[in-house]
Order: sequence, then C-alpha cells, then structure tokens
Amino acid sequence: MGLVLKYARLTKAGTWHYRRRIPTKLRDFLKQGEFKRYLGSTEREALKNFPKVDAEFERLVAVAHRKASRLSDTSLSPLDVHREAERLARELAQGTVTIGGRTLPASDPDAADILRDSYFAQLPQDNETGEPVGEPDINGRAVSILANGGRLARPAPTLADAKRLYVRERITGDINETAKANRIERVMEYLSHAIDATRPLSSLTREDARDVRDHMLRDLDMRPATVKRYMNDIRALVSFGITEYGLRDASNPFIRLPVKTEISVQEERSPIPEATLRAIRSQLASHAGPTLVRIWRMLEGTGCRLGEVSGLLVADVVLDGALPYLNLVHHPHRRLKTAGSVRRVPLIGEALEAAQEAVDAAEGDTLFARYGRVRGADGASAAIMRHVRAITDDPKIVVHSLRHNMEDRLTRAGVSEFDRNLVLGHARGGMSERYGGPDARLEVAERALRAALADRAGR
Repeated sequence: MGLVLKYARLTKAGTWHYRRRIPTKLRDFLKQGEFKRYLGSTEREALKNFPKVDAEFERLVAVAHRKASRLSDTSLSPLDVHREAERLARELAQGTVTIGGRTLPASDPDAADILRDSYFAQLPQDNETGEPVGEPDINGRAVSILANGGRLARPAPTLADAKRLYVRERITGDINETAKANRIERVMEYLSHAIDATRPLSSLTREDARDVRDHMLRDLDMRPATVKRYMNDIRALVSFGITEYGLRDASNPFIRLPVKTEISVQEERSPIPEATLRAIRSQLASHAGPTLVRIWRMLEGTGCRLGEVSGLLVADVVLDGALPYLNLVHHPHRRLKTAGSVRRVPLIGEALEAAQEAVDAAEGDTLFARYGRVRGADGASAAIMRHVRAITDDPKIVVHSLRHNMEDRLTRAGVSEFDRNLVLGHARGGMSERYGGPDARLEVAERALRAALADRAGR
C-alpha cells in the first residue's frame, strides 16, 4: 500500500520529504511560507525520521507563536527604545572617528558631535525650518546619549512598560501562560477606558482608579465579585511596575479602592440541597462515565477542589496503611491554589471506594488520564456541569458547591476552624505549629472528616 503519512511526500527523484505550510499569521515573522525537511530515500527511513521532523515543526511554530505574541504587543515603548539606545551607545563608544587626520575615540565630545550631526542630517527635513522631522529611532537616541556624555534622562515607565515586564516576569513560562496572558489583555482593555497605556505609572490618580472601577460596574454591567477579581489583577500589575522600576515617590491608586458588594450575599455559591444532591448522583450514575462518577464521589467525600482531584497522580493516592489519604502536592501540570492547599486529605467511605476503583482502572501515571493535564480541571468541570444543569438551573449551584457542603457538615459536627482548614486546605496560619508533623495532622483531619460524615448520615 505504501507509506501514508500526512505531510510526507515522495518526490519524482524517489526521495521522501516532509512539507508543511506555516500558519498564515506567522509567515512574515518566520520569513517562510513552508517548512521542508528531507526524510530519507526509503519508506523505512522516512518512517523513522518522521516523528523527529514533525516534532521539530511543532516546536518551531510554538516558539514563533510565543515570540510573535510578545512582539505584537505594540511597538517598542520610549523606555524600551532608550534602553536599547543605551546598549548601542556603549558599543559606539568603543569605536573611533577620524577628524582632520586625527583619530578620536567615539566617546570624545568632538567625535560624538560628528556622529550625531551625521545621523540627523539623514533624517527628513522640514521644508520651512530645515529641522529634522519625526522621532529619532534607537540609533538616533544612541548618538544623542553618546553626545551627552552618556547622560540622557530615561523616559518615565508607563503602564504599557509595567504590563510587558509583568508578563515577562510573572506569566511567561507558567503552565497556564496562555490563559493568564489573555486575562492581562482583558485587564488592559478595561484600563484603556480611563487610562492610556502610554501614561507614566507615576501619574496615575485615584480618580483614574475610580473611573476604571465604575466603567466595569456601570458600563460593562459586571458583578461586584468579578470587578473585585479584575481590580486585584490591576493592583498587582501596577504595584509590580512601581516596585520593579524603583518609583519611590509613586503610589498605587488602586490599593484599598472599595467595590460595593451589596448583592454579594446573593452571588455566593450555595451548598447543594440534599434532594438535589441525590438527583445529581442519580443523573451521573445513569448518564456519565465511570471517571466522572468517581471524581464526584471523591469530591463529595473529601471537600477537595475539583482541580486537586482531577490532577492527581496514581502515586498521590496512598491506600496502604491505617489511614488511606490523598497526598496533595504541586505537579507541573497542576498547581495548588495556596501553600495551605498542600496537605493530606483522609479517604473515608465512598471517597475511599472511588479512589480504589480509580487506581485499579488507571493505565498510566495520572489517576484520571483524560483530565490529568494542564487545564484538565476545566474539561472535567464542563463535563460534570452538563449533568448538574440537567438537574438544576440555579446558577449558585456548581461543582465547587460541594466544598460548601463539606464546610457546613464540618461546622455542624462541631469541628473547630483550625481542624476544618486541615481538611479543606484554607490558609492555615500557625496550623503546622499546632499539629507537629504530617501524620499528626492527618489523624486530626481524619477525626474531623469522620465527624462530618457521621453527622451527614444521621441527618
């Protein structure tokens, strides 16, 4: 039948080549429209080399996407231009200039003036004044820095500068890079209503901050809770810029800016009523696959976050020993929410049975192969919510509501706040000091969870 591989082509010369089109939006960036590689002179060689060449193409496109997205962030800001110019000026200063038979270092004032005059003479001239037209580029600013003895004031850092630095330092390389970068773009869009990206950070005012907040609340009709989350992002970005650019006299006007939350109580997610819980369990058992049923049972019986369970490795489920538990730790494909989220969660009753079934069914390192990946929790949430919405259209009832159910059960069972936090993974504060080692904390969490589940059984 012959070799059948997408992108593998047999030439008239009898050799095999890999040919694949570059995505349209990357062609100008990569300066090529097609990716070509030699695979071999025989089908066997082509089959052997295809995976490596195909992976090379994917890497090339992925890297280009990241670089192109950063470069498309708008052109260089004045501060970026100045920094590049400072670097170029240092290089120029190492050169020499010949004037009237004399060879001078480029850093000499006379030589620097010659370089500057030569550059500006090449710029377009105003017909009436004869003065250069347009903003100098990096080369122009470099010779100006050189002519001023290396002393030329840097432009003030702007909001756009803060955003680029924040993305580079805090987001690039993160496992959720794309989602976080998109969120920052949305933040910049909301900011643009009141603040131009070219505004210096040091000039931001409280009035600017109120305008941004009110635009989201009034014009975009966002819920107060949503506005609060975006304001947190804005505060972080502006504070980061002020700190990293050393703006000692600047203040962040978004700090402690109130967002009215009169309706916040109505917006909170609700615990799921017992009758609704039974209906959802029945819906999942009848219409969902075993993976979703096991995840639900583990969530309901532990109070864990969805991402904590969907991102488990098989090795995280510890079943040998007197107290079976989930060992919740950070993984490259799934980070935990806070430091307090790193914990051991006891497995009891149905949650234990579901975990045992999941381990037996697992075929690789991840407990749930379909969801044990970056942003896998999003897929698990979407799949489960289809079944939840088949039972109730109450917007306050979601998968996360199961944590509220567990919080209520722990509270009704008389479990202290400290011990509830051991189970649920809220910020612990001095918890590790109160309960020495992980084994002791596991024992305390196990007693708390048994009390909560016994209270539920008795209701």
